[in-house]
Amino acid sequence: MPLTVVRREHMHLYAREPRTRTAKNAVDALLRLQHAEEQQLDNARSESGLTKNEFLAVRYMLQARRDGRAMGPKDLAVMLNVSNASVTKIVDGLVVKGDFVRSAHPTDRRAQVLEPTVQAAQKIDESYARFHEAVVEVVDHLSREDNEVLARVLSSVVQALTGGAPAPVDEYTIEEPAPAGS
Repeated sequence: MPLTVVRREHMHLYAREPRTRTAKNAVDALLRLQHAEEQQLDNARSESGLTKNEFLAVRYMLQARRDGRAMGPKDLAVMLNVSNASVTKIVDGLVVKGDFVRSAHPTDRRAQVLEPTVQAAQKIDESYARFHEAVVEVVDHLSREDNEVLARVLSSVVQALTGGAPAPVDEYTIEEPAPAGS
């Protein structure tokens, strides 16, 4: 019985039934997508051999490096919402595993700078590869119109969930080229 509850928990999230069968099918599809994404994230963490906080730490550090920002243990403690003692344990473990390198801060001799290693980047990239490839493969085969509808609907759902809070600016968004003859 308990496993049945866990396996089906994601299928009954709505407070009230959607008004139409097609709306219910759409909500159910979104819930299945959310569940599949959670499973893939759990699989990615497991495949990487990292704990949840180690996995997040590596992801945050990789993003900081891509953005050209130096980060140290204090920054990581804030991002992970853990104590300084906990972040020290996390960082120590990642250094021992060869996923992080510590170095002295260039201007503050009391501070450290953390850098993710190539090994760490490979762990994260390999653990996410199947998920990203599957999503891109499906979306790449949709028509332009279907992609526009999908993007608009998902954006509306996100806006409803976040209460319209502004999303962070994403300088990496790829703009679709205008159709020829426009």
